[in-house]
Amino acid sequence: KENCRPDGRELGEFRATTVNIGKCSITTADGSALVKLGNTTVICGVKAELAAPAADSANKGYIVPNVELPSLCSTRFRSGPPGEEAQAASQFIADVIENSQIIAKEDLCIANGKLAWVLYCDIICLDYDGNVLDASAFALLAALKNVQLPSVTINEETGLSEVNLKQKSPLTIRNHPVATSFAIFDDTLLIVDPTAEEEDLATGTVTIVTDDEGRLCSVHKPGGSPLTGAKLQDCITRAITRHKEVKKLIDKVINSIKP
Repeated sequence: KENCRPDGRELGEFRATTVNIGKCSITTADGSALVKLGNTTVICGVKAELAAPAADSANKGYIVPNVELPSLCSTRFRSGPPGEEAQAASQFIADVIENSQIIAKEDLCIANGKLAWVLYCDIICLDYDGNVLDASAFALLAALKNVQLPSVTINEETGLSEVNLKQKSPLTIRNHPVATSFAIFDDTLLIVDPTAEEEDLATGTVTIVTDDEGRLCSVHKPGGSPLTGAKLQDCITRAITRHKEVKKLIDKVINSIKP
């Protein structure tokens, strides 16, 4: 009623967002990023490997996302195989990659039918305080923008691949999908960027993913209370504004680390 939340934010206010890109995140990965949304902390590492493309898509590489919610990040998760929430988050990220065409899989092909890149994108939550989907999507985008792949050629005589580590080039990022999550209370009230406590109390959540042109890439609504068309439109408008803020933040960080 007072337009105020337990942590002092207004209903439409996001938590402080920081992103750390590159070597200071994971030195052994081909690209990495650490994202903090308030206390929620997510790290993403991208590892590139060579493989033969699938027979039915000889000119495409692969992107394999995996979201982990270890017991380390919150008491709500247990050690062992991935739980429902982690599997749903991995599927959400896979859908975002597919729907937004963040990277054209054709760009990952080195030699048609012979050799292609596989990008393993491991997203690990280090501290869980709600809204893990926004942080995961942000960390993935920032890590992919940090990836440098060596040039690879196939030797005509031997048929073997030759990797030149001295000559590296960045990935072609064709789109910048950004996720914006809302918690729904009493079917009427919407708050952005919910904390873990707010998620537990909410009657539902919805995550909107938009791209550079303000187009919808994905709407993720796992059950809960319904949303009217007008409320959904409100969410989309807010998500488009949030997209600009996140894109500005990523550009600023990348420009600051360019050699």
